[in-house]
Amino acid sequence: MKLDNEGIKFIHNEEGLRLKAYLCPANVWTIGYGNTYHLDNAKVKEGDIITLDEANELFNKKIKLYEDAVNKNVKVPLTQSAFNALVSFCYNVGTFAFTTSTLLKKINAKASLDDIFKEFKKWVHAGKKVISVLVNRRNREIKLYQS
Repeated sequence: MKLDNEGIKFIHNEEGLRLKAYLCPANVWTIGYGNTYHLDNAKVKEGDIITLDEANELFNKKIKLYEDAVNKNVKVPLTQSAFNALVSFCYNVGTFAFTTSTLLKKINAKASLDDIFKEFKKWVHAGKKVISVLVNRRNREIKLYQS
């Protein structure tokens, strides 16, 4: 599967667009649509600036990693909306966190939606603090997953 236009818009809205590097709530330098690395895989650092075209190119290149992680690791059929939600989740937490998550295990075990949604809701921390932005994002991902 591939992210569709709704999924792209969803992630763009969740991440926002910043052409100048900023510190995200997890205290990591970030640029574009929530990227922590540039196209050349150099880490984003303070003072970095990119163009809109570079932000879009970076997103389009990097999103394939997250689509692949969902496609390779989810062993049950997904709706397009559920796929979009999982790619968004994976994009936010990273491929390692996604592929080793209980969320993925529950999905593959065909757990109830309530059990799956409980797992989404566990991913709301930056460090040891609950971040309201992540609470809200997980709720929107849950809504997308079931739409």
